[in-house]
Amino acid sequence: MDMVDLVDLEDLDMLETFRRTNTLRHRGNPFEISDEDFRYKYRFTKGFAEKTVDLLREDLSHDPRGCPLSPEIQVVCALRNWARHEIQDDTADLHGVSQPAISKTCKTVAESLARISRRYIKMPASLDQQGETIRKFRSIANFPTVIGAIDCTHIRVKKNLMEAVCDADLKIMGIVTRWRGSVYDSRIFRECRLKQRFEAGAFTGILLGDSGYPCTPYLFTPVLNPRTPQEENYNRCHIRTRNIVERCFGLWKQQFRCLLRGMFGDNETVKKTIVAFSVLYNIAIDMREEVFPGEEDSNEQLASREPNLIPRYIPKTVRGNIRRRQFIETNF
Repeated sequence: MDMVDLVDLEDLDMLETFRRTNTLRHRGNPFEISDEDFRYKYRFTKGFAEKTVDLLREDLSHDPRGCPLSPEIQVVCALRNWARHEIQDDTADLHGVSQPAISKTCKTVAESLARISRRYIKMPASLDQQGETIRKFRSIANFPTVIGAIDCTHIRVKKNLMEAVCDADLKIMGIVTRWRGSVYDSRIFRECRLKQRFEAGAFTGILLGDSGYPCTPYLFTPVLNPRTPQEENYNRCHIRTRNIVERCFGLWKQQFRCLLRGMFGDNETVKKTIVAFSVLYNIAIDMREEVFPGEEDSNEQLASREPNLIPRYIPKTVRGNIRRRQFIETNF
């Protein structure tokens, strides 16, 4: 080995030392920065991020590699990438890791959140919980017995379509993520488990949906071509009350801006990530987390999607129409 080889080896040693030092510096505890800087970098408060870390710590601490990222770093990297929707290389540079590490981290955190989704995404089970949900919905526009508002929204990745039911507090109570964007709302609901639960009598209230759904005894839609003052009043109250699900989608997409600008990845990972966003969104609602006042998107982007197309054929809903007419005569 000559002198040039020795010099080259010394240079490599110095470069590796610099890389280790630089990485350790960037991987410092992100919770040590000020609250204001933290919210600017990650779009959520420290309290929200700390709660998320605590929920996932055990799951995220298990890593067979020799030098795993801490649960804290994993969570904040995922939050920053999802909420700001910056390219993964930028998130990687900020935290002294590689782009593949950020990609793997986002997938790992999403899978961990999806595993606990049943704790945070659920319909009201007890009669007391259902009664409280109905009471809150009635306070919006005096529309009685509503237990949820239902609609679908497009996700900007491979034209995925998500169906969601939300409550009067804008929380997501149920989601379906497995359908492509060309499917009608009526079919998604017809084949979802929630429909089966309503038909089995699991809930005392009704859902409100738009005209893309069939009118059933447990899912009320607007009256097409209303002819009486009662029907017109019903439609006004229906629109005001059901609008809660549109607001839910808008807030959800503002918090996780990659939903507005497009997501990447295989279909299975995207579905788990959508569930993860819903879990985080509900936790944020519980913690009264405010949406970061960042750049505004156009109303067109924030809209849940294009107006619903009414299928050429909707299954006969005679029982639903009769039940709705009786409901209108009694309450409006």
